[in-house]
Amino acid sequence: MTASSTFVLSREARNLQWLLANLIQEVPDILSVAVVSSDGLLLLSSDPAHSAEAREAGESRHSGPRGSAADLATLVSGIGSLTLGAAKLMDSGAVKHTMVAMDEGSLFVMSISDGSLLGVHGAADCDMSVVAYHMALFVGRAGHVLTPELRSELRKSLESDAAGSSR
Repeated sequence: MTASSTFVLSREARNLQWLLANLIQEVPDILSVAVVSSDGLLLLSSDPAHSAEAREAGESRHSGPRGSAADLATLVSGIGSLTLGAAKLMDSGAVKHTMVAMDEGSLFVMSISDGSLLGVHGAADCDMSVVAYHMALFVGRAGHVLTPELRSELRKSLESDAAGSSR
């Protein structure tokens, strides 16, 4: 497991990557997506900079906040933490999802499992109900397989990708 090109992902990790790619393909006007662990670390991303295939092809298109999956992960983690604190203060149970509507875009955050979060940055004209529906499908399919072992594997994969892109 040296370079990203030799890092072999498990079937479960490849399935999660496929689910993420499917979410992006199925929903119009999604700009970027990030799956974040409970400790705020990026696990999966739509950012081409985190794709070995995109780096090998020389692609450098970025479409998230500041063009960085790390920035989206930070926002998702912060919003998740803030809403969790609000739910505790209000004694209202678990937070299921959060939506931030802005003039030029939207940010959606949805709980997956064990504190992991799915964050979607959508264009201003995205259909919020369609985005939320497809996020719920992703969460329903991904939640039961996002085990601590799989989260660790996904983090190692991203670290391997980062090491491969710095060469």
